[in-house]
Amino acid sequence: MLVWPPRPLFDTTVTHDPLLIAGKSYRSRLLTGTGKFKDLEETRLATEAAGAEIVTVAIRRTNIGQDAGSPNLLDVLPPSRYTILPNTAGCFSADEAVRTARLARELLDGAPLLKLEVLAETKTLFPDVVETLKATDILVREGFEVMVYTNDDPIIARELAKRGCVAVMPLAAPIGSGLGIRNPYNLRTIIEEKTVPILVDAGVGTASDAAVAMELGCDGVLMNTAIAGAQNPVLMAGAMRKAIEAGREAFLAGRIPKKRFANASSPMAGLIE
Repeated sequence: MLVWPPRPLFDTTVTHDPLLIAGKSYRSRLLTGTGKFKDLEETRLATEAAGAEIVTVAIRRTNIGQDAGSPNLLDVLPPSRYTILPNTAGCFSADEAVRTARLARELLDGAPLLKLEVLAETKTLFPDVVETLKATDILVREGFEVMVYTNDDPIIARELAKRGCVAVMPLAAPIGSGLGIRNPYNLRTIIEEKTVPILVDAGVGTASDAAVAMELGCDGVLMNTAIAGAQNPVLMAGAMRKAIEAGREAFLAGRIPKKRFANASSPMAGLIE
């Protein structure tokens, strides 16, 4: 019996390629935020469409139990199904970030995983590297598993890994800008020198940006605005999922080298006259 389309002679998908963070294995390399959606139902649907297993929550902006009288994000994204990654968004000093981290651990029954974010100013939302380093030292010493937002400086990325961060998360472009990857060369250097997972955090605008990050060799991508700010967030979430998977497989497959001139697919020698 003719089967159409024909079955491939070998599996063309990657079946076992887990993302490892702090000793835990994840199938999905797409991490998503939970802010900026119109309501909790849209948050739930977009998260499901993205296939995310790790979802990040701004402790200073989102109710996960602090306010008993308000809707609770954990009702639609339960910790039994997702790894909740609290973050210190909105903090502008090491002291603020450490206090917020301690509150997050208390609210999440002692869970140590944390996304550290210490901002320098409101205009660019670039990280304050000095305060980030201070906060990192304190939180690592207190047993937190720190995934850290930083700039795309290979030297700082290396230093944060040395200080005990379980993942380093350089920006691709300013938070929420949608500009895509502005400096692939720095990212490539960070990836080549990595001792912990490297995940792009901030600046992704559309699916092609996510694919480029993965093709460079990033271990994953965290995004919020690119999905929540889309005209159809749930559809965009699905697109991002596919882009992450395609980019990862392209990286593992190994692209052809770039050449200045043509290289015919078939040999030029021995052509029939």
